[in-house]
Amino acid sequence: MKLPPSEKAFIGLGSNISPEIHLPQAVQLLEQNPSIEVTKVSSVWESAPVGFVDQAPFCNAAVLIQTSLPPRSLKFDVMRIIEQQLGRVRDPLNKNGPRTIDLDISLYGSHVTTAEELAIPDPEIAERPFLSVPLAELDPLFEHPVLKKTLEQIASRFTTATELLKHRPDIALQ
Repeated sequence: MKLPPSEKAFIGLGSNISPEIHLPQAVQLLEQNPSIEVTKVSSVWESAPVGFVDQAPFCNAAVLIQTSLPPRSLKFDVMRIIEQQLGRVRDPLNKNGPRTIDLDISLYGSHVTTAEELAIPDPEIAERPFLSVPLAELDPLFEHPVLKKTLEQIASRFTTATELLKHRPDIALQ
C-alpha cells in the first residue's frame, strides 16, 4: 500500500490559561491523529501579551510535524477541534484575549497562501520573537519561502533580547 505524500509543517502553540496543562495536552492530541507525526518539539517561551495587555503572560512553543493533510484540513478539521477540546473560547471582540490554547500553522513546506483565514507562512514570523525563536529551534536551516532567510537568521535578531522572552524549562511538551 502506498502512503499519501507527506509535508513538513510547523505549528505554533500558545496559551496563557494553565499553559503547563494545555500546551502538553495539545501536543498529545496532535500525536494521536493518524495523519500527523510529531517529529520535534521546541522549548516553551514566556512573553508579555500583545494587543490586549491586561492579562497573564503567554507561553509559546512550536512543533514540527509530517502530515498528509492539506493546510485547510489541518487547520479546520484538526487544530480547531483540538482548540475546542481544550476549552478555547474565541471572543470576536478581542482576538488577543486570554486563551487555553491557540494553534496556528506557521509554515507548511514551501506553501504560500494569503487567504485571510489561512495565511501561510504566518505573516508575523519575522516580527514576533515568541514565534520565530521556537520555530528556529525546530529546524534552524529551514528557509522561509517568502523572506528567503533561514529560521535561524530570522530568530537571531531576537536571541539577545532576553527581556522579550523567558525560557520556561519547567513546562515540558512531551
